[in-house]
Amino acid sequence: QVQLVESGGGLAQAGGSLRLSCAASERTFRTDGVGWFRQAPGKEREFVAAISWNIGDGYYADSVKGRFTISVDNAKNMVYLQMNSLKPEDTAVYYCAAGTTAIQVRLGRGAYWGQGTQVTVSS
Repeated sequence: QVQLVESGGGLAQAGGSLRLSCAASERTFRTDGVGWFRQAPGKEREFVAAISWNIGDGYYADSVKGRFTISVDNAKNMVYLQMNSLKPEDTAVYYCAAGTTAIQVRLGRGAYWGQGTQVTVSS
């Protein structure tokens, strides 16, 4: 069973930055894709970004493109989400996800999910 543990959430001011981290307990052929989703109060969970462990280009939601960057550290089994130019509407619980491919994760079909980390952006 793959376990994902997020960290790095917290409080930031609008225009500021945060970096989220996700530690994966292992990597298998079932978890070649990893990514981030978020869920704001009263809203459905939405896709943020996804990437493959082995292919550098990531996928991004239009709402975060140009502000957020997803990356991986293969040696450490870590996934990162660098969030710059934060906006109050970025406030949400952020979840790490893993699945067979980055596209599958992007579609919300990741088989593994973390418990989430809270990000709050004040105006």
